[in-house]
Amino acid sequence: MSLTASILYLTRKDVQALRIKDPYALHKAVYSLYPDVRSAEEKQGSTPSGFLHADLGGDHNVRKVLLLSNREPALFLKDSSGQGKHGDVQSRRVSPDFLTHKNYRFRVVVNPTQRNSQSRKLVPIKGRENVAQWFASRAEKSWGFKVVPASLQVDSTDVLEFRDKNQRPVTIAQAQVQGVLEVTNPEQFKQSFAQGIGRGRAFGCGLLQIVPIVENPFAIKFN
Repeated sequence: MSLTASILYLTRKDVQALRIKDPYALHKAVYSLYPDVRSAEEKQGSTPSGFLHADLGGDHNVRKVLLLSNREPALFLKDSSGQGKHGDVQSRRVSPDFLTHKNYRFRVVVNPTQRNSQSRKLVPIKGRENVAQWFASRAEKSWGFKVVPASLQVDSTDVLEFRDKNQRPVTIAQAQVQGVLEVTNPEQFKQSFAQGIGRGRAFGCGLLQIVPIVENPFAIKFN
């Protein structure tokens, strides 16, 4: 599978012109960068969109959004008039060798949830320790890697509240997790990287930001 990594750079003027005020507005902006290749049936099912994003934030002048996709994005965004050009997208292909290492330092924003055994509804995992336990367990069962225990950190937790295109309220719990991982199932790991992990991927969750490690991961010290 050929993958493309990109960064979308947005100036303050771009953000204002595109009216990016909440996660749904950013979601719309990201989706507009890619041609829609899924059928209506695939959209209703579980077929992935083929791209992920993570809001990296920025400073007073520039906001950065990390993108990973199975096809090339557009070079810029259009405003509601369809005429204005906003943002700057810089892309490069992901080398096949990038996903052949055994250990990686990682950072990811996840939507930690579990299904209530009685109501069968999805409920958020609360508390950093509980999020860490949930993440480590899911990693080994579903994502093709295990976490080096001493490295695992839950840096922050948050709750996003916004309205979708039909003005229905949406609430998404988020946690930023980082650490060191060891690949246990290479094919499953490659799928996790390409398609994202967990829920909430349409709104900035699930994109594994990874850097290969060549030294012994157990020797790495975290501040």
